Amino acid sequence: MSEAANAQAVRAVPRVLSIAGTDPTGGAGIQADLKSIAANGGYGMAVVTALVTQNTGGVRSVHVPPVTFLREQLDAVSDDVEIDAVKIGMLADIDVIGAVREWLVRVAPPIVVLDPVMVATSGDRLLRADSEGALRDLARLAHLVTPNIPELAILADEPPATSWEETVAQAARVSKRLGVMVLAKGGHLDHGTSPDALVDARGGEVLTILFDAPRIATTNTHGTGCSLSSALATRLVTSPDAAHAVGEAKRWLSESIRGGADLEVGRGNGPISHFAGMWQRAGLDTRPTAGEIRAEWWEGIRPVRERIDTLPFVVGLGDGTLDDQTFRGYLAQDALYLRDFARALATASALAPTLTEQAFWAAAAEGSITAELELHDSWLADGALAGTRADHATTAYLNHLLARCTDGSYTTLIAALLPCFWLYQDLGERLLAVSHEAHPYRSWIEAYADEAVATTTEAAVAFVMDAAARADDAGRSAMRDAFVRSAEHELAFFAAPFDRMD
Repeated sequence: MSEAANAQAVRAVPRVLSIAGTDPTGGAGIQADLKSIAANGGYGMAVVTALVTQNTGGVRSVHVPPVTFLREQLDAVSDDVEIDAVKIGMLADIDVIGAVREWLVRVAPPIVVLDPVMVATSGDRLLRADSEGALRDLARLAHLVTPNIPELAILADEPPATSWEETVAQAARVSKRLGVMVLAKGGHLDHGTSPDALVDARGGEVLTILFDAPRIATTNTHGTGCSLSSALATRLVTSPDAAHAVGEAKRWLSESIRGGADLEVGRGNGPISHFAGMWQRAGLDTRPTAGEIRAEWWEGIRPVRERIDTLPFVVGLGDGTLDDQTFRGYLAQDALYLRDFARALATASALAPTLTEQAFWAAAAEGSITAELELHDSWLADGALAGTRADHATTAYLNHLLARCTDGSYTTLIAALLPCFWLYQDLGERLLAVSHEAHPYRSWIEAYADEAVATTTEAAVAFVMDAAARADDAGRSAMRDAFVRSAEHELAFFAAPFDRMD
């Protein structure tokens, strides 16, 4: 690969242009190229050289648009988009080849893969015989050519090879003569396996890397050459070397061929299933966004939130009629809770995958301890906690958080921690709106309605929701369960002051 090509290796999504003919059934040509590029991690673009009337049974007719239109297509892409790689397929005639050659010389894409399409799988000819010399000259501008055995013979201007050894030797001669790497393909041979060889004789010495795979008994071979070459163009952008790109592309092609029969497309040589492996590994379900998860989780605990609002403790807290002794008993339990809540926050900090999250949860742990001290100073007398033991609601809530700490799952733990942020901040804002300056618990309400608390809560929500959006279905479900259980524990915690009086 050239230095320019290596420089592209850092690109996350290669921008790959296919210059080729069409296939209305979607199994070959540009339609197959675009699927292959996407399946191998690239963004596909397409310039049409010929409109081909074909299906899985064969080619019926070919229409070649004016070459001026081809030039306009090529310029429209390169004038606007930085191209990382080009795959060239069907070129039809000498005028089309000349237009593409002129564009390649002028634009100089960093990677060019030429699939010298001359004969379709069905046996129909796709390149005029008088254009073969021009195609050989065009191959000199490519980095890699991917001919089948009949096409390799035309590039070599020799009879077709009849054995794998002859095929590799012929590929070496083409590589040396045209100054291009050659992927020799043994699919046309009567061979027990499906061998390929990456042959490079550009430096004088012949370097050959063999790739082999079991031969797959199938008729779903329509468009395999198109698909492999466009996959290679994509993989060459991000792979460390050409051999790695070939290995990855060949494995992808094998799994796509194996999945082809499931498509049940056509009555002839059917297409491969370009996304079979992706569908199998990842499925078809979409992943919800952080915003969608946030709305769903908050709505999901609406019954809990509505029950909290009707509890005698919360009603009395809101209208100021709550007796002082009950409130101080609640604060004592809250102080006991905050001690271990701070420990859970510290565990979240220790498990956090990023420095930003680590710092956030550590600061929250410090804030929880500070809040306990403020409760002591503002509302609870010295020694008020000396004889106080955690009640059932406090113990159950802390046991839930401790279990999440013990699990060692960062995402599940922070989901369990979130209701303490979210429910209190929401309740504080709503109670502040209906309270008055002389309200006996105004300072407590203001503490949770504070702008700094709102900022901290929003950050906690964002961390949890982003983690849930990245999680798989099982991980997201575990997070939601932990979140809902904590919300239910918050309900029990608010109910506990009056439950103790029963």
